[in-house]
Amino acid sequence: QVQLVESGGGLVQPGGSLKLSCAASGFTFRSYYMSWVRQAPGKGLEWVSGINFGGDTTYYTDSLKGRFTISRDNTKNTLYLQMNSLKPEDAAKYYCVKVGDNYRGQGTQVTVSS
Repeated sequence: QVQLVESGGGLVQPGGSLKLSCAASGFTFRSYYMSWVRQAPGKGLEWVSGINFGGDTTYYTDSLKGRFTISRDNTKNTLYLQMNSLKPEDAAKYYCVKVGDNYRGQGTQVTVSS
């Protein structure tokens, strides 16, 4: 069965960095676009970033361009999100998403606070 397991979240100070990972299994990872979405407390899901099959085309929500970088390693069936210059408003639960059926994992929590 499809499994997406996110990791790498935690507590970071404003201006800090985190790198999230999403380990995928149960499907042909390299055949799917993948995305990251996030959900802050009391808010709806927000699309963050997407990446094509081979990883050479990436997409970002405008407000995050330049701070976040999505990437993938198809040999390891893993999706990544490098997050730099983190702000308190980036605090949320981050999920990776298998585009198409929108399957997502359990998420990893990111807290940005001094």
